[in-house]
Amino acid sequence: MHTQLLLPFIGYFCVLLTIGLIAHRRQTSSADFIVGNRSLNFWVTALSAHASDMSSWLFMAFPALIYLGGLSQSWVALGLLVGMFCNWQFIARRLRSLTEKYDSYTLSTFFERRFNDTTGIIRILTAVMSLFFLTSYIAAGLIGLGLVFESVFGINFYIGITISSIVILIYTFVGGFITVAWTDLCQALFLLCAIIVVPVIAYSTLDNGLASVIEAANHKQISLSILPDLSMDTILTIIFLILSWAPGYFGQPHILTKFMGINNVSNMNKSKYIGMCWQLVALGAATSIGFVAIAFFSTPLANPELVFIEMVKILFHPLAAGFILCGVLAATISTIDSQILVCGSILSEDIYRNLFRKRASQRELLAASRSGVMIVTFVALGLALNKNTTILEAVAYAWAGLGCSFGPVLLSALYWKRVNNYGAIAGVFVGGLVAGVWPSVNGYFTSLVIPAMIPGFLLSFASIYFVTRLTEVQSVKGVKVKA
Repeated sequence: MHTQLLLPFIGYFCVLLTIGLIAHRRQTSSADFIVGNRSLNFWVTALSAHASDMSSWLFMAFPALIYLGGLSQSWVALGLLVGMFCNWQFIARRLRSLTEKYDSYTLSTFFERRFNDTTGIIRILTAVMSLFFLTSYIAAGLIGLGLVFESVFGINFYIGITISSIVILIYTFVGGFITVAWTDLCQALFLLCAIIVVPVIAYSTLDNGLASVIEAANHKQISLSILPDLSMDTILTIIFLILSWAPGYFGQPHILTKFMGINNVSNMNKSKYIGMCWQLVALGAATSIGFVAIAFFSTPLANPELVFIEMVKILFHPLAAGFILCGVLAATISTIDSQILVCGSILSEDIYRNLFRKRASQRELLAASRSGVMIVTFVALGLALNKNTTILEAVAYAWAGLGCSFGPVLLSALYWKRVNNYGAIAGVFVGGLVAGVWPSVNGYFTSLVIPAMIPGFLLSFASIYFVTRLTEVQSVKGVKVKA
């Protein structure tokens, strides 16, 4: 193990813990802990929302896609850009205003109050779906951290993710939403610098620049065309790449909560353009890493998801490499902490308060939120210790689950006045169920590998519409429809 490599990581963890301790003084209520009492400025909102979106996927899984499959895989980036832009454009402003109107800090609470659900079913159902898919998402991030420690320092995978989990737990537990948002801001700026510098330097080491990449791609039979051909298979593949990610943005709680925390709705447009510029540059740089790696590595990597890490280790002095590889930690941690916080808020607001202590004090709810953070962290750690999936597979599964469970229902809640609680319950249940089981049953319906996002999202919308129409109380003698 290189001590010079390890020192930047230790310093980085110390900075995170310091921010958590500073923010701890501001935590006096559950609202402070969960959404920072809606006090974020537009810079923090923009960059924390995008940083909590990208995770280790940006440094590891996505460059591996380009490295193995060529530039045709970059359609994934287009799907992400379109999805996040639509999220800012059609969700952010309305969600911020309505969650304040309904005094809601979680999606579950918002749905219950928006649909006037007195049964408690929608709150519990959305809480369960959130916890299931978010915990899987967190586990994927921890696997990424374990691979970093194993590859960079030779630290045992299981020891690495345990240490990382403890650090994330401490500063999230202590500082809550404000800590998560501000650390995400710092991490967004840091990882952007790291992901831009590396492909530029790697490209400069190639003997013949672009010609080297083209020659290596031809030798490895990798297409460098964004649109390899106009066959139906290629067109369907591109459509699937875009639709497997873009609609999912409407249902990601760890991103949506950042919209809820901005201090003024009028600042949302500023956040949108800052955030979209950041995402465009970050995805472009990540694509460049995979592109350059085709020629940079003459022999295939044993684990393609380590393409960025191996590139950094070759190019830089151990001390400099340690600082750059902190960018991978920044990307991973910025997602994990946001997701852990959302899960903790769900356990306190939607489970503990709703089922056991309806009249709980703010101090008691604050304690419950922190306890929830601990529980979720240790459960996700247990899942990650199995190490039985790739980062891309785990993230794609959780992304589809969250997007199908909540995306159609949230869009309906914001834009369709007639939707009722029965339709919302059906939408959450059907969307989550289809997304969860689709990878196992896809083959029974078609030989095409269709992303779970497509049937899950469409069937969720269909169930919302038809169940609402079937259950609404028809107007009688001038009495308005009950919705």
